[in-house]
Amino acid sequence: MARVGGRNALIAWVVGIGCAATLGALAFLALPLLPASLTWVEDTARGPADGQVSEAPVEGEQGGTPTECDQLYGEALWASLRFSDGAILAPSTDAPTTTATALVDALQPQVQLTCSWNADAGTVTTTLATVATDAGAIAASALPGSGFACEAREERIRCTRTDGDLIETIESGGGLWVSTSESGWHPEGYTDRVAAQVWP
Repeated sequence: MARVGGRNALIAWVVGIGCAATLGALAFLALPLLPASLTWVEDTARGPADGQVSEAPVEGEQGGTPTECDQLYGEALWASLRFSDGAILAPSTDAPTTTATALVDALQPQVQLTCSWNADAGTVTTTLATVATDAGAIAASALPGSGFACEAREERIRCTRTDGDLIETIESGGGLWVSTSESGWHPEGYTDRVAAQVWP
């Protein structure tokens, strides 16, 4: 094969090796995105099973009342809690953690789930229970005398009490009860985000 005039074999080799090294570096950098890319291609090729356009899940849109602690939180809040410094979760069916013991005795909430978080910043304990459908009205009349401020939230009642580093919330509506005690640790938007999971 005849050589083309003006070309240098050494320069061609150097350029070729440089190009190969660049491609290798780009491939190495792209490796972490390979699984996500393959999943995206597979999902795109398969398409929605029922012919409908699928939507990303929205916090609060789920099937039924939460039965596990991870279902009590949206994805973002769950990740935030889990990765907080020193965070340890202890799920149970313990009675609600609240200073409103007289209300608990009167309403006798049937505990479905209690999620207790202990972290370096403090503790957060939330109880999900079933109660009589008029529990919200009873709480609204009974709790202000114990330092709680109550307000209507759509078809439920939310009562909140703050005492230094302690924030207590009791929310009831539609036969469901959610009470939260935050001591020292106050995750952003915690009460609203949990309510969105229980009352979508």
